[in-house]
Amino acid sequence: MPGTGRNAGLATLDGMDYVSALVPPVVMAVFFVGVVVTIIKSQGGPNKAKEDAAVDAAIARAEAAEQAPRA
Repeated sequence: MPGTGRNAGLATLDGMDYVSALVPPVVMAVFFVGVVVTIIKSQGGPNKAKEDAAVDAAIARAEAAEQAPRA
């Protein structure tokens, strides 16, 4: 008779259901860690000076446009 007993109204997982319930979050966690590691490893390197110069130039342009008198 459904709805009676100790687990009435609760979803229960049996055997392999635990594995199938845990695989997607574990895969996503591993992928996320990989993305973070890749981002951290790609910081710096031989192009760091060029990237920094490009950002500094963009900020300078934005500040110059902000301070320019409007006609």
